[in-house]
Amino acid sequence: MTRLHFASALLPSGWANDVQVVVAAGAIAAVTPGVAPAAGDERHAIALPGLASLHSHAFQRGMAGLAELRGDSTDTFWTWRETMYRFALAMTPDDVAAVATLLYVEMLEQGFTRVGEFHYLHHDPDGSPYTDLAEMAARIAQAAEASGIALTLLPSFYAHSSFGGAAPHAGQRRFICSVDQFAELMTASRKTIANLPDANIGIAPHSLRAVTPDELRAIMPLADGGPVHIHAAEQVKEVEDCLAWSGRRPVQWLLEHAPVDRRWCLIHATHTTDAEIAAFARTGAVAGLCPITEASLGDGIFPAREFLDAGGTFGVGTDSNVLVGIADELRQLEYGQRLKHRQRNVLSGGAGRSTGRTLFDNALAGGARALAQPIVGLAPGARADIVTLDSAHPSLAGRSGDAAIDGWIFAADNGAIDCVWAGGHKVVEGGGHKLRRVARERFNTVVRRLVA
Repeated sequence: MTRLHFASALLPSGWANDVQVVVAAGAIAAVTPGVAPAAGDERHAIALPGLASLHSHAFQRGMAGLAELRGDSTDTFWTWRETMYRFALAMTPDDVAAVATLLYVEMLEQGFTRVGEFHYLHHDPDGSPYTDLAEMAARIAQAAEASGIALTLLPSFYAHSSFGGAAPHAGQRRFICSVDQFAELMTASRKTIANLPDANIGIAPHSLRAVTPDELRAIMPLADGGPVHIHAAEQVKEVEDCLAWSGRRPVQWLLEHAPVDRRWCLIHATHTTDAEIAAFARTGAVAGLCPITEASLGDGIFPAREFLDAGGTFGVGTDSNVLVGIADELRQLEYGQRLKHRQRNVLSGGAGRSTGRTLFDNALAGGARALAQPIVGLAPGARADIVTLDSAHPSLAGRSGDAAIDGWIFAADNGAIDCVWAGGHKVVEGGGHKLRRVARERFNTVVRRLVA
């Protein structure tokens, strides 16, 4: 049992002072505000709950910054994707483990305590299944266990290169499964994470480009009540191709033909109409927003203000992992809206409200729903995922409550987070993860070879 005492802590009911939190068996056993620190309490200034990165492709951390050289033609998501395919074809299972371990270390240092791993790098480089179909998923689980981050594994079904069941092309060969093969992969993946603390599993039909309607119906039972994640309407070309195939836009098609509900997370949903946004919000499905990646790839700007006004729920993910950070994602989300609407504090939710706090609360709730976490936050019964901020940081000095969150998200650098507990274990102290040095050395060795 561990006793922690915080001068200030963000509880589900709001900010409270002099809060004692008792941690036992990886969970929060008790939360008591308004008490003086007792002998043996570990004392900190400002405590927040950890958040989830609800959408990650871990292997892409290895290529971060390697697609910034413009070619002769227009550079878009589709040209970036070719670079990604070449990188993916070169990685061994050990490479994926090393890259994912550093990524998860970095996520924890930035306050992410759970990751939704949208995992589609399944097979051998020539496209042949490994003897253990879940060989690559096992490396993701290995990285999660080593770092301490909680894992929601989302094996991705990927069968086609475009709408209407088009044959996959060679660069996608490590991703491709038949429905029967995917069923076997799901069984193997469940076994892989069975003994991983606090892990769970869902399914991820990659996109309407990669999955036919018949295949989508066939794989849905494999979710077994777990979360369902899908990429949707990320690019204008994707919307145009979907219209040509079906007469419907991607989000429109999903809302009309798929059982979209609170278990679902539509990743990106960038290019949506007002009618789609209103209908999407009514389902209770989560908008999985990845503002850094969406900016990096030139995707566009999600209509976040309209979605929130319609009662929608969002969470954030790190997607391509070109830059990892809660503050980075939430700041980019708000700044994109400011540029779009030419206003400030667009997503605050109303006059006199803190934009940082509103963003944080939404991301906490949306991430929990998208990754099927019934209890989150600094509350009894929740996994003990706790983040402390350094009150001596120049952007936090003299600030408390919502002002501290605003200072962290909009004004601080990477030094604002002091400690992080994941599942009750202190994995980050003084801003650094206990595996940082070893994880970086392994990562650098792998990436130097892959780049060469």
